[in-house]
Amino acid sequence: MEAKHENDLKMCVFGDSIGKGVLLQNDSGRYGLVKINLNDLVGQKKIVLDNFAKMGSTVTKGLAIVKRHASKIAKYDTIFLEFGGNDCSYAWEEIAENPQNEHIPKTPALAFENTYTKIIEEIKANSGNPIMLSLPPLVPERYFEWFSKKLNRENILKWVGSIDVIYRWQEMYNLKVVLLAKKLSIPLIDIRSAFLNKRQYKDFLCKDGIHPNDSGYELIYNTIVKAMLERNVQKDGVVFVK
Repeated sequence: MEAKHENDLKMCVFGDSIGKGVLLQNDSGRYGLVKINLNDLVGQKKIVLDNFAKMGSTVTKGLAIVKRHASKIAKYDTIFLEFGGNDCSYAWEEIAENPQNEHIPKTPALAFENTYTKIIEEIKANSGNPIMLSLPPLVPERYFEWFSKKLNRENILKWVGSIDVIYRWQEMYNLKVVLLAKKLSIPLIDIRSAFLNKRQYKDFLCKDGIHPNDSGYELIYNTIVKAMLERNVQKDGVVFVK
């Protein structure tokens, strides 16, 4: 393992598969990790990044991981938080089998806000400097096609109403993230707008409709680096980088 030096920029990430850098590999159809050299993007200080993000993680799992690493938090210059994509998702298998029933997301909206608040409180209590990330957009048609491959699609559509509802539901959780950042005076980098600013934002997402592809991750990291280098991210305010 390479030695860490005093002048290194020390960062860590807590989040889900997007925080981890997971993407769908077109050649194999399996999930892998993006390969981007952050130091090449920054070009100044050397970045030391500890990635505690986990595929499938919700804020509940995230809180447990943050607590597990609480003793390390103070050593990081910046702590990135990226949650919400799994929290707003549903147990689609159950919906496909019982579309007549009521179903709730993995983390209901109020519980999402409350638990995310606890994550931030835990980090700040351990002298950490959190920065929140908004959610990248999904492509509802691709996502529906992906998760419903072996399910009763007719039943899912009967319950959800229309495919575009999936986008709007995820967008609502993104808004929860933005409003929570404002409420708690936590800096936020708006990576969602970086995607939506593109005329064809779908070109930056994988076949599954939810994970960024190589170009999508490059867009995310460049957006974050731009915010950090231009010092747009302040400790006591919310910023939106487009």
